[in-house]
Amino acid sequence: MNFPHFRGLLSAALLATVAVVASAPASAANLTAEIDADYAYLDALYKHFHQNPEISFQEKESAARLARELGALGFEVTDGVGGYGIVAILKNGIGPTVMIRADMDALPVKEQSWVDYPSKVTTIDEAGNEVSVMHACGHDIHMTVFVGTARRLVAMKEKWRGTLMMIGQPAEERGAGAREMLADGLFTRFPRPDYNIMLHTSAALPAGTIGHVSGWALANVDSVDVTVRGIGGHGAYPHLTKDPVLIASQIVLALQTIVSREIDPQSPAVITVGSIHGGTKHNIISDEVKLQITVRSYSDEVRAQLLDGIRRVAANVGRAAGLPEDLLPVVTHQEDEYTPSTYNDPALTARLVAAIDAADGGSPLRETSPVMGGEDFSRYGRQDPPIPSVIFWLGGVDPAEVKRAEAGEIKLPSLHSPLFAPLPEPTLKSGVHAMTTAALELLGKP
Repeated sequence: MNFPHFRGLLSAALLATVAVVASAPASAANLTAEIDADYAYLDALYKHFHQNPEISFQEKESAARLARELGALGFEVTDGVGGYGIVAILKNGIGPTVMIRADMDALPVKEQSWVDYPSKVTTIDEAGNEVSVMHACGHDIHMTVFVGTARRLVAMKEKWRGTLMMIGQPAEERGAGAREMLADGLFTRFPRPDYNIMLHTSAALPAGTIGHVSGWALANVDSVDVTVRGIGGHGAYPHLTKDPVLIASQIVLALQTIVSREIDPQSPAVITVGSIHGGTKHNIISDEVKLQITVRSYSDEVRAQLLDGIRRVAANVGRAAGLPEDLLPVVTHQEDEYTPSTYNDPALTARLVAAIDAADGGSPLRETSPVMGGEDFSRYGRQDPPIPSVIFWLGGVDPAEVKRAEAGEIKLPSLHSPLFAPLPEPTLKSGVHAMTTAALELLGKP
């Protein structure tokens, strides 16, 4: 369903706010002042998103709110793209197409943070379990910065030319949203971007700081299941069995040699066995053990080497234990959960870092290191031909807390922690300033 006519259905309060935005054109010189003047609106919007989180594949109301916000600003909004995804297009003359992406989903986590506006939401997940829900990865910040950036760019339409393409993406936490939106025609039904940009909240950088990294930024993420089979029996007579617990233990140890002895030490790689389950009782040798493994890499070549190595090690440890061929371990690669690595185009990164650094009232910049986490934003750049893309980190931690952590006095909660919550005002203001500045740098000039 399209929303170009949806503005007439908005509340009077929202329309009034939008009218104020549109009637007060900004300039690059007073961007900071305009963001300051708009902060009360953004703060209320952020708290709304924070208190009303939705897990992956359930982002109905978050998507609807983003659609209303952008529709009121004059964007042509299409919903239902790849699930609850939204695409908002604003054409402003001839020029580049710039895509800005925000993810919308929250996590099944019970909030224990310091804020006085915590999420108390519970929902039923796809397995039928009742779970608490929290924006423990900062996607509430992402959506609010997204709207704040749209508001500023609409107010500054005389300063740029081109097409602004803003997408609200579902199911990032499940690694599925970008794939589903692309499969639903994101770059065929809508303009193909010349550039893709986004930011992600950081649980380590001081609020108001923009982190940047050139080249590899986030990792390939793969999930692998291994079912280790055996021949069960009595724990007192192990010679009559083929013990899958022992075989699984040997596999866990042998897997680490793939990274330590087969991968170039200068190529990051991780194989982590996150789950091992098998057996029922002290004196019973079971006939099955299950392993769940996460595999991380940057290059596609290393990724293939790791996945092939897991299959080889599992099978041959089984053979060494004397298992017949029909009982060798079964290795299943969960391809639908694969998230490709994220590569920040070096030239685009340098260009945007320079623009943000030069902007009046801009945020302090900090060069950061690549991480082994994953982000399906990577899929938008991995097109044929590739689209230059950049993800920035947006500091969200009270600077005083960062100093205490650097002094070894405390440990900061990580993303996905029930204790994590960003410091809203400096985080939101710096995010809107950086993303608006980046978009203005890429869009055409009058």
